[in-house]
Order: sequence, then structure tokens, then C-alpha cells
Amino acid sequence: MERRVVVTGMGAITPIGNTVEEFWSGLKSGKCGIDRITKFDTSEFKVKIAGEIKDFDAEAYMTKKDVKRNDLYAVYALAAGVQAFEDSGMDMEKTDADRVGVIVGSGVGGLMTMEDQVRRLTEKGPARVSPMFITMTIGNIGAANIAIRIGAKGVCEDIVTACSTGTNSIGRAYRDIKHGYLDACLAGGAEGSICEIGVAGFTNLTALTTEPDPKKACKPFDKERSGFVMGDGAGVLVLEELEHAKARGAKIYGEIVGYGVTGDAYHITLPDPKGTGAAKAMKMAMEEAGIEPEQVDYINAHGTSTHANDVGETKAIKLALGEEVAKKTPVSSTKSMTGHLLGAAGAIEAIACIKALEEGFLPPTINYHMPDEECDLDYIPNEGRKVENAMYALSNSLGFGGHNGVLCFKKWTE
Repeated sequence: MERRVVVTGMGAITPIGNTVEEFWSGLKSGKCGIDRITKFDTSEFKVKIAGEIKDFDAEAYMTKKDVKRNDLYAVYALAAGVQAFEDSGMDMEKTDADRVGVIVGSGVGGLMTMEDQVRRLTEKGPARVSPMFITMTIGNIGAANIAIRIGAKGVCEDIVTACSTGTNSIGRAYRDIKHGYLDACLAGGAEGSICEIGVAGFTNLTALTTEPDPKKACKPFDKERSGFVMGDGAGVLVLEELEHAKARGAKIYGEIVGYGVTGDAYHITLPDPKGTGAAKAMKMAMEEAGIEPEQVDYINAHGTSTHANDVGETKAIKLALGEEVAKKTPVSSTKSMTGHLLGAAGAIEAIACIKALEEGFLPPTINYHMPDEECDLDYIPNEGRKVENAMYALSNSLGFGGHNGVLCFKKWTE
């Protein structure tokens, strides 16, 4: 028997706010979290802007000693995980710990630690490399820290699918609960890659915009877009089997009803220009949800602000929904406000979808001024939109390597 899966807790660390409430308020108001990089001297860098986390107190979630023993991505992961778990109100002493999992991934892992420790190796020698180097670098420690903190003894995994990591983690958790392997799972993604090697690497890949004005840099679907903007942060959701949630009187934010995952088998960085893989993932999510394209009320697009992604994703939406329906369906890229959180992007965008359905408000694509004839959908330009009776939303994630993940959310109604 397939079981229903609901969302009972959420946590977020983002460039526009360090709680779900702050994050959602920022999305509604069209707040831009992109600014000049403060973490290192950018004088020799072509790219000088990013979506950094601001006013974050790591010691609100862990000891000073633990902060030093973890890479920043894992610190963000634990912070979002603690927020989500506390928000859920789950009491592990009254819950079967073996039936509670953690699936939280990172697209890049401990890149800041790697940069720091390689520099230490070359400058001071091998004896000066931190004994915590390995555990700080590997991408599974974010999930491990969350599991240790809350006492979850079920599935504990780190899924790595580049920019689809957060979405695939949530999708995997959804399936594990739906098919009876777990009763609850904390799922999402975390990233802390705004450092010299990270920015240099993405810059030389020609993926980042070199636009100097941070408030105009990220402009998904706009004809003058010129690349994405890196962002840091984390998003974690508590997913729970419906009857399990009801039995403990949990607040329910929304329901996950579909998940689609495909591979382009095309190129290591470029999406399939025809959009067929992404379209198939969208169709799979709708089919599992049991809905028709006309029932999709909102799509949170991957929308990175690169030429190839935005054109390919527009084609994918048309293929999945049919061109006539696609042109009537509201679409937005919240990356225009947060930048691209890489492995954490799908997780915070899932939260955006859940809140959009819960409140009947669709967040905008900011910085949209010049339409592109190749991108001709309703991108909710510049100002969010109040809607009535929005029931279903799709969240798209399209990662390097051709990894496509799509989640379908349903508004919670008793």
C-alpha cells in the first residue's frame, strides 16, 4: 500500500534570510540577497559578487568547537536541520528512531576546507594539515551531524547530483516514506562554496556572470542575462507519513505527490537543448501526482540566468505541459533573488513552492526587463502575484551532468 507524504517542518539558511519566515518574506517582497563578496579579496577576480549568508550565528546551533571542526556547508546543513526538526515538533523519545532518516546532500561538499588545507599543506608542510580534514571535506557529514543531533537511526545518506542535489534528496526521502521504508525523514541540501577556488572555477567555466552591479546581475529569462550568481546556504524539510503526522498532532504545511528524475545523457555541463530530459521528469512528476498539465498552478523554475539553461527549460516546460497550457502557467525563478545555491537550491525552492501554495502567493522573477523571443512564458516579472485556489506546484532542478529532478507539491487541505 502506497502511503501519503506530508511536510511537517522546514528550515532555511539563505542569502535573503536565515529562517523560513525571513526567506519567504524576502521572496514575497522581491528582496535581492546578492551583493559584493566579502569573504576574500576579489581584486584579481572577474567575478566580484555572490549571494553570501549574512548575520548568521553558527553558535546558535552548535558549540564553538564543533563550528571549527566542520566545513561551512555542514554548519549550514545542521542549522537548517535543527530549525526543521524543531519546527516539526517531533519528539524522538516517542518516535521509532529506526524509522526516521536523514537524506541531506551537498553538490560540492567541503570546498572551503579543501582550499584552506591545501594552502596549509603547500605553505607549512604535511604535518600541519588538520586531523579533521577528511571529515570536514566529505559531503556526507552534513547529514551525519543532523542524524547525530536528533538521534535518527534510519537511512542516512548524502545524494550528490550537482544542482539537483536538494531536489533528489527530497525525492528519495519521499519515495522511502511512500513505499514504507521510513515513517519520517529530514531531507534537503547545503552548500558553502563561495571561496577563491569555487569562484575562480565557475568563472573560468564561463558559467558566472561578470555583471558588476549585484542588484542587476541575476536576471533569469531576460534577454540580457549573462550567467548565474553563486549563493550559499541550506534548506531542510521534515517529510512524514500522513497518519504518523496526524497521530502526533503535527502541523502540516503541504503534501508531496509526485517526483520525476531523468538523465540527459548529453553533456557534462550543458543541458539538452531540446529540453526532452527535463520535460520527461516533469511529466513523471505529474503522472505520479495523478494530475493533468492544466492543473499545474505554478512552476518554480531552475532558471539560472544562463542562456542555455533558460532557453532549454522554457522548451522543456512547453514539451511537458503543451505549448498552449505552458503559456498560461505562471513560472518564476527565485534564484533571481538568492543566487544559485547549487546543491541547496532545490531544497530552498521546495520551501518556496510549499509556502506559495499555503499562502496563495507566487514569488516573482526580479530583474526581468527585456523579453527574449526564445523565452516566452509568464515569468511573473518583478512583482509577486496573489492567486486564489492554487493547488499544485512543480519545482524543477537541472544539474551539471544532465541530472533532472522535479517535485510536485499539493496544497494541504484537510
